[in-house]
Amino acid sequence: MSERTDDSGRTRADPGGVHRVLLGDAPRYTKAEVARVAEVELSRAEQLWQAMGFAHVADDEVAFTDADVDALRMLVQLVSAEVITPEMETAVARSLARTMARLADWQLDIFRSVLGETFATDRQTTAEFAEAVVPVMGRLQEYVWRRHLAAAASRELTRNDPRTQVHTQVVGFADLVGYTRLIRDFSEIELGRLIDEFEDLATRVVAQNHGQIVKTVGDEVLFVAPSEAAAAEIGLRLHEMIAAATDVPPLRIGMAMGPVLGRFGDVYGSTVNIASRLTSLAKPATVLVDAELAAPLREDARYDLTPIGATKVRGFRGLRAWVLRRCE
Repeated sequence: MSERTDDSGRTRADPGGVHRVLLGDAPRYTKAEVARVAEVELSRAEQLWQAMGFAHVADDEVAFTDADVDALRMLVQLVSAEVITPEMETAVARSLARTMARLADWQLDIFRSVLGETFATDRQTTAEFAEAVVPVMGRLQEYVWRRHLAAAASRELTRNDPRTQVHTQVVGFADLVGYTRLIRDFSEIELGRLIDEFEDLATRVVAQNHGQIVKTVGDEVLFVAPSEAAAAEIGLRLHEMIAAATDVPPLRIGMAMGPVLGRFGDVYGSTVNIASRLTSLAKPATVLVDAELAAPLREDARYDLTPIGATKVRGFRGLRAWVLRRCE
């Protein structure tokens, strides 16, 4: 690890130039200095830094670049221009951080897989690789972001009332059966490959039926669908594809329809909770749906729905569910 010194003689670590390449410049400010240059109160700057999930920085640590100054200024300008409210400021920072942190972890895995042992032992080579690859990744990220933004805007603008964050929507969970056993029996590499295959399959099936993956958490995928039929196809097709993928265990799937609050890329509300409860009740390789979703699907000749009666689920007295299958 090399040492670098700023204009005031303060020393800061720079691991083989990798840090400089990834940040686009060498750190030159303490947190007090970056707040002063950006003309933002130090407490506000620290709050935003923590909201983005970054570690605590000591008062005398030189950790910030001109890009940090620009980012602070831009966020403050969004509030000043009333694009976002002051109350939303930290929520915006937190949501960006949650998405970008996962993206960064995934991209670091690419570095490791390409460079092998060199990643840990030859930091100069790692820095050169980063310098060549990161700009391309940045352009690709912007392309994917703009495409998703355009798709999200299209979905919202076709709703009856795009001004509200609460919409009637189908929410579903797909959960791998026996995940605890898999963790015990599989090596980390084998488990990683299985999860990758599951997430790839789920992403393709949901996208093909005009749905959207909200998030994945280990052995579980949360998705939304634009219509009752689209939801049914997602649930049934997931089981069919999993059955054909011999390395992936079966799924439990639960889906519910009702009012859903969409906020910063996530979904909330009782409909989400009902879908989660139905997933826990579902038997392997089955799809359970609630009454609101079952009603319109019963009118569709492609599907068969079998009631399982009232269920005992904490917080939802008398919750009724139907097993969804294709008509033969």
